Amino acid sequence: MTHALMQLLRFTWLELKSCAFAFGIFAGLVLVRVVPLPIEAYDAMLVWCLVLTFGFWALGWESWREVLVIFGFHALGLTLELFKVHQGSWVYPGEAVTKIGGVPLFAGFMYASVGSYICQAWRHFELRVSHYPALPTTLVALGIYANFFTHHYLPDVRIALAVALVLVLWRCRVHFTVGAERYRMPLSLSFLLIGAFLWLAENAATFLDAWRYPGQVDVWEAVHATKLGAWALLVSMSFVLVASVKAQEGRLYHVPSEPDVTG
Repeated sequence: MTHALMQLLRFTWLELKSCAFAFGIFAGLVLVRVVPLPIEAYDAMLVWCLVLTFGFWALGWESWREVLVIFGFHALGLTLELFKVHQGSWVYPGEAVTKIGGVPLFAGFMYASVGSYICQAWRHFELRVSHYPALPTTLVALGIYANFFTHHYLPDVRIALAVALVLVLWRCRVHFTVGAERYRMPLSLSFLLIGAFLWLAENAATFLDAWRYPGQVDVWEAVHATKLGAWALLVSMSFVLVASVKAQEGRLYHVPSEPDVTG
């Protein structure tokens, strides 16, 4: 029991370290609410997110390839935000000079924080994958991303895409180190767990007025649990981007050396 507790504490600490970028964003959201600023809060958040991104790179916490992944996911997230806000799915209530189409430019960094988390977790947990089908996973992830747009005009096929993702990743395992021991778990399950934490983070972000859903305009309420599944699916796109970088670095695939603790 003592060993299990120590492993849980080590795992929690590594997770907290991996969430450094996300914690930085939340710290910024709190500060712009309580500290008087000479510029609008959304503008200040853009400056803060840029400082975080390049600060991580300057400190060696993220490589230039990983920074490119973060900006890539920022662009994908910002494109999705522009479309969703135009559709009335949610709103950004504050004013800002750096606001385009109703969306502040800092918004993409909230998506980029997912990419940063995966990059950091890759380093802290020494992540590797086995039986990872890169091309099929990429195609399904692209379909998932496209469905966030097309379901406004065509049938919503996210359930079918979720099933396809599980099938494609059926044999895929993610291997990770905690302390002196090596573990593994289904990659698709890790997407679901990350999606659950992102849903919790989304509740905190909307509470801090980062953005609001229609039902939260007058009085804040918890984000609907269906968003958990949406985040779990969107994580696949972020993983594909990070995996492409790790493949170039030679740090993508698991090389069997000693048995993992769990199967």
